[in-house]
Amino acid sequence: MTATLPTRTEAYAECERITRTEAKNFYYGIRLLPPDKRSALCALYALARRIDDIGDGDLAPAAKTEALAGLRKQLDDPAGQDDPVLLAVADTARRYPVPLSAFGELIDGVQMDVDGVGYADFAELTTYCRCVAGAVGRLCLSVFGTGADPRAPLFADQLGIALQQTNILRDIREDLGNGRVYLPADELDRYGVRLELDATGALDDPDGRLAALIRDAAERAENWYCLGLRLLPELDGRSAACCAAMAGIYRQLNARIRANPAAVYDRRLSLSAWEKARVASGALLRSSAALTGDGERSRTARGPR
Repeated sequence: MTATLPTRTEAYAECERITRTEAKNFYYGIRLLPPDKRSALCALYALARRIDDIGDGDLAPAAKTEALAGLRKQLDDPAGQDDPVLLAVADTARRYPVPLSAFGELIDGVQMDVDGVGYADFAELTTYCRCVAGAVGRLCLSVFGTGADPRAPLFADQLGIALQQTNILRDIREDLGNGRVYLPADELDRYGVRLELDATGALDDPDGRLAALIRDAAERAENWYCLGLRLLPELDGRSAACCAAMAGIYRQLNARIRANPAAVYDRRLSLSAWEKARVASGALLRSSAALTGDGERSRTARGPR
């Protein structure tokens, strides 16, 4: 008996359910979009989340590799699948210029995690960040749409790399517990840091060298935010608000880590729901103001922010 394929409405509903449940930070921005773009971005997020979940799941490495390869093959013809997420992605790709190859880059990055790849220097780490986060930025850009600046995909890539750097700094302790180290080896050597947990299970930093490394890395990430946020003027109002909200939550986290690196030693740092909502509402207000004459004059008077 042939299985009944999910309807278009059912497929998008499942993607929105996944996004609302799993995207603890991104959904604050996604919900600022108009319905068509919101459903499209939920579809892209749901698939990206599935790829991430394979890498972070409990399967043996060989089984993870097999699952990633199977998903890569399905992406050759997502419309030919009976999976609601893939069907929604296929429909989104019909409505927007989605670079489906970017999902392949994301799979490449997750495979690096599965293989336990380490990073000799920041250039190697940037390659990883570009796969797992820059690719997501370019997927989002395909839904947002852009102005005339041909550098918009570069800006989206840079913003994704900024967010991933913050993720790495926030999750040093958790990743170490899972046998993963993302901090570049040459920087660990230069600062004289050996990543270890102390007797309480917190990151061990007897002489403050780890704090110095984290503070400088957060400063570097802030520079990447400055590069990536050049994307905002290229987006329409709602898309700019969505992008600013998603980036703003992580940028605020980055600022907290830079101010107090020890905050990540024994917990997974996060903003409260109220703080996230405030960032999102502020992004929407600033975007609305930018569409008015007064908003444009005010922004010009203050200079770049």
